[in-house]
Amino acid sequence: MKRIGLLTSGGDCAGLNAALRAVYARAHHGYGWTVVGIRNGTAGLMERPVQAEELDDRALSSDLLRLGGTILGTTNKGNPFKFPMEDGSFVDRSNEVIEGYRKLNLDALIMIGGDGSMAIIRKLAKQGNIPLVAIPKTIDNDIGATETSIGFETAVQAATSALDHLQPTAASHSRVMVLELMGRDAGHIALWAGIAGGADVILIPEIPYKLSAVCEKLEQLKKRGRNFALVVVAESVKTETGEAVTAVHGGGAGATRTYGGIGQYIGEEIARLTGAETRVTVLGHVQRGGTPEPGDRVIASAFGVHAVDLIAEKRYDRMVGWNNRRVVDVPIEDAIRAAQTVDPQGELVTAARGLGISFGDSIA
Repeated sequence: MKRIGLLTSGGDCAGLNAALRAVYARAHHGYGWTVVGIRNGTAGLMERPVQAEELDDRALSSDLLRLGGTILGTTNKGNPFKFPMEDGSFVDRSNEVIEGYRKLNLDALIMIGGDGSMAIIRKLAKQGNIPLVAIPKTIDNDIGATETSIGFETAVQAATSALDHLQPTAASHSRVMVLELMGRDAGHIALWAGIAGGADVILIPEIPYKLSAVCEKLEQLKKRGRNFALVVVAESVKTETGEAVTAVHGGGAGATRTYGGIGQYIGEEIARLTGAETRVTVLGHVQRGGTPEPGDRVIASAFGVHAVDLIAEKRYDRMVGWNNRRVVDVPIEDAIRAAQTVDPQGELVTAARGLGISFGDSIA
């Protein structure tokens, strides 16, 4: 009998529990294997005793399809190769993670994570000779070699719903509504939600913008008789002068700096340059939580089954993905080699321009 480990790593998103359910169903009932759920990603493997438990048929509950987040917990900090200590120093704890894996007597490991987590855990797997299969998840949808990742559809739905709620109040009060969305270094959420939600301006990191072009677009709308406008901006968009807008969370060696605040900057500049009344909404972690959309449930389920099949076939160091309406698998190295950002000349950008949406580089 095989024993396989399963962990989630990096930021959470909707659909993770559907993947966990699929892994357990295929491994236990398809092959008769034991599935060990590791808590809090690599952090659980550094604990002593190791934070893990064998999954049972409770993991088959259909409730997991509807449940956001991850029942195993996750972590997006504490790189084991450069782990922050309380005195501000950093130590390499990678051997502790590998030792934790060994203590569980596992034959292989399935990790569900983004490109950063994949890179770290793949390095651990190489160092510890751990058979590894990866499942992609990220609301940013920026992992290469797959058309979509777990969590993206639900994040887009949340962002689109926000625009649906903002439009009536914008029209009622003759305001410019600015919606700041997640998107660490890619504008996929902003692009998809902006098109679906009828945005007038979409600002993404892949396309440089000018505030003058944004304001010209808003003035154009006003001349046409429109009394409101919707502006969508991805959190990783920089100021017009090229400065990143970030915020610090926590303190000491564990402090992290993340994107956040560009929406306020854009709103204030629009108000200053046009005199329009503006309001800014930062959607934040609402995009990560909530009930998974059907697409995320289906993709996660298909990914989980295929990941287990790869282990059965002894095909390791691979990531499952979705291409041409089917599940595929590729070398992890190929998937994380380069981020899949928005193509400025791609079909969706072209479609958005055809709809009259401005990206701040022209009125459109």
